[in-house]
Amino acid sequence: MKTRAILFTLLLCFVGAAVCFADDPQVGTWKLNEAKSKIGAGSPKLTTVVYEAAGDGVKVTVDGTDGDGKPLHSEWTGKYDGKDYPVTGDPSTDTRSYKKVDDHTLAFTNKKGDKVIISGRGVVSADGKTRTVTSPEPIRRARSSPPQRCTTSSRGSDPMTPATTMPFHSFPGGRV
Repeated sequence: MKTRAILFTLLLCFVGAAVCFADDPQVGTWKLNEAKSKIGAGSPKLTTVVYEAAGDGVKVTVDGTDGDGKPLHSEWTGKYDGKDYPVTGDPSTDTRSYKKVDDHTLAFTNKKGDKVIISGRGVVSADGKTRTVTSPEPIRRARSSPPQRCTTSSRGSDPMTPATTMPFHSFPGGRV
């Protein structure tokens, strides 16, 4: 009887976690749509981003190329609670935080030490097929070169103009 109770409890935990993350539109494998992206010269190009459940949090794996065209791979595991969690594999970033703005929007901040390197938002469309990442500031490079400014319009000096826009599309057949 005790064994059945333990198994039943474990089953409920797994079902609860599955239900919790099934409602998260960010979870899945996202591919960059370069044709619709506005990424400035010298900025990283994140070609694949994977969000997956990790215990009671989420794991984000990013693959792409850095501003010099070299391969980039980083991983982050944490929660959408606005707290900083460590990033591995990215020399320009020590920590990243995500905060849930609404059901389809996450705000993020990357830091090197206590300095904000970049912040922005990731928004999943209502149909769940497109995820767009925007940042109102340039993506700063890890080395001491000046920041690369990338804009989406001729009003590049306007602080409200997104500096980087990267639409991502899920794999055919929906998010994985």
